[in-house]
Amino acid sequence: MMIDLHNHTPLCHHAEGSIEEFVQAALLQKIDVFGFSDHAPMNFDEDYRMSFSQMADYERDVLHVKEKYQDQIKILLAYEVDFLQGYIDERVLKRNVDYFIGSVHYLGSWGFDNPEFIGEYRTKNIDEVWERYFEAITAMAKSGLFDIVGHLDLIKVFNYLPKKDVRMIAKEAIKAIKGANMAIELNAAGFRKPVGEQYPSHPLLELMAEHDIPITFGSDAHAVDHIGFLQDDLRAIAKNYGYKKCATFESRDRILVNF
Repeated sequence: MMIDLHNHTPLCHHAEGSIEEFVQAALLQKIDVFGFSDHAPMNFDEDYRMSFSQMADYERDVLHVKEKYQDQIKILLAYEVDFLQGYIDERVLKRNVDYFIGSVHYLGSWGFDNPEFIGEYRTKNIDEVWERYFEAITAMAKSGLFDIVGHLDLIKVFNYLPKKDVRMIAKEAIKAIKGANMAIELNAAGFRKPVGEQYPSHPLLELMAEHDIPITFGSDAHAVDHIGFLQDDLRAIAKNYGYKKCATFESRDRILVNF
């Protein structure tokens, strides 16, 4: 089966293409399970996410295509939620969804994956930045709020890489993810970014496999032509680390399927 659980809609203000166009593209890519997981609302950096008032419309539109295309593809409803202390909102966490992706896009107020703020990397100790990032991933896992870790090593997006061994930096986060029984996505968006590789990196995939952490797959599509992007490559990478099954979800219940 081809699973693709990380995809956005224009409600996030930085994606293009309608929900129906995304589904039609997924059909062309022969995707079996396609999840919409747009950026959940929060009272922070509102320009990059839907508003609370748009949640009902988002869910209605996804459920509409779920029913319309039910004989051709399985559509799932989800949110990608920013893990940012003090801003995670119960109005999101109480929604009736198939899964939640937990992601870290901010260290304090710094949106580190936003090209507008790339200059901040040159003012900081890069190892300390990576350590802070994986401390946030650890806290996110320990919160027990989410089902999937989004783009595990997003901090590498602009190719500012640590001097320390990334496996040592991330080891506590990996333990916390294992303890929280979360899955980690193989996310194709990194191939479209300056770092030029999937999230997570090969050393982290090795660490994940050692801890027997389940995986899933995501295009992280923000445009129709992103859907299914390099999914065959992602699956081949996963198989190189001994993975044969990946996770999908239904009403927060994880199901492992062959890929």
